[in-house]
Amino acid sequence: MTTVAKEKSLGLGSIAARLERLPHSRWHVKVRFLIGAVTFFEGFDLLLAASALPVLTEQWNLSTGQATFAVTAASVGMLFGAFGAGWLGDEIGRVRTVALGVLITGLASVAVACSVNIEMFAGFRFVQGIGIGGVVPIAATYINEIARSDNRGKLVLLYELIFPAGLSVASLTAVWVVPHLGWQAMFLIGGLPVLLALFLVRMVPESPRWLASHGRLEEAEEVITKIEAEVRASAKEPLPKPSLEIPAEESRGRLREIFQGRYLRRTVILSTMWFVAYYVNHGIITWLPSLYTRQFGLDLTTALIYSLVSNATGLLGTLIAALVVDRIGRKPLLLTALIGTTAALAALAVAGATSGGQVALFASCTTFFVFVINASLYLYSPELYPTRNRAKGAAFGGVWNRLGVILGPITVGAIIASGASLNVIFIQLAVVAAVGAIVACFAVETKGRTLEELNA
Repeated sequence: MTTVAKEKSLGLGSIAARLERLPHSRWHVKVRFLIGAVTFFEGFDLLLAASALPVLTEQWNLSTGQATFAVTAASVGMLFGAFGAGWLGDEIGRVRTVALGVLITGLASVAVACSVNIEMFAGFRFVQGIGIGGVVPIAATYINEIARSDNRGKLVLLYELIFPAGLSVASLTAVWVVPHLGWQAMFLIGGLPVLLALFLVRMVPESPRWLASHGRLEEAEEVITKIEAEVRASAKEPLPKPSLEIPAEESRGRLREIFQGRYLRRTVILSTMWFVAYYVNHGIITWLPSLYTRQFGLDLTTALIYSLVSNATGLLGTLIAALVVDRIGRKPLLLTALIGTTAALAALAVAGATSGGQVALFASCTTFFVFVINASLYLYSPELYPTRNRAKGAAFGGVWNRLGVILGPITVGAIIASGASLNVIFIQLAVVAAVGAIVACFAVETKGRTLEELNA
């Protein structure tokens, strides 16, 4: 290791040790709230197309293929957004990357509201997806880097509750807004994050770990000193001295490093779980409102309420996961959730999917587990990579979840268009979930270890 590299490693170790000794405080709550507000609207914006789809299908006389095109356009954008944000997050910083993604998301949402045909709608949703795909993994990376190792799981998953909360509020809002004000009003609401982007960079400090890993030690020192002062004022007592010896990370921040050595196994396992979780999740939630109205003849309000219940159970699952993840560990939690997802989908397939209420019941059980997987992966992904490659590694998982988001709705849409039994939908989703459960058996446990210790 060169002299400069050693200085960077020593600086990062010192910064990490000082972060590790900080008690949970109002500063952590403030930052989590500000980043969480951004993530809330990303979740809100993500589900807007599903809420608008039943109305758009009738208004623009969409075929199943066109409807699939409408709901997957944002997912394709998110794939590009996740990949680009991984590089940006490691090069220009976590906070700037998040702010840029939020700005793109909000402006594109307003543009979607002005769409007059399916082509414009899909084009602006693609741009909006770039923003959403860039924000979510980098925001999770930031929260990981400011959390202590002993409660990192709880802190990150409580933060991750904001995303399914955004999904749930989108469903709840759509129940009244879409029938009364039209689908355009939902996207105008989704444009509110533009205001957040303007203040985020000023109000949220850059990750001290990221600054130190790039040799910007004076800036890192300035930021950590301000954080310590705010935490000290909140705690109203002196801070303990750093007691941990943080090992040095050895990474040059090159993308190829996540496909070499021990990181290759981590990347393969992580990518598979990301794909499985989002393939199943979006294969279900994207089409639920339309399935309720088309297949079972339910009115729009009832269909949206059933979708809301599914999102609410996902929120409950994520809350329970946050309370137990630091006790039982990441691997057992992910494995249990994947097995639960498989069981719920298999049970629905066996039951026959004969009514809207039955589908809503088992779909809600499925989202209970699958939301746990989604949130846990946003915690788990940044833990597996060194600081200079953390955003790239987390975002590469985001690329695979985007592939799942794209292929899940396309596959389900193709099954619906073919006229096959609804059982086929749930059987194939159960098989995919089972593959994820098998792969999770080989995952690395990260509970209670510092980010540097995991990647030394």
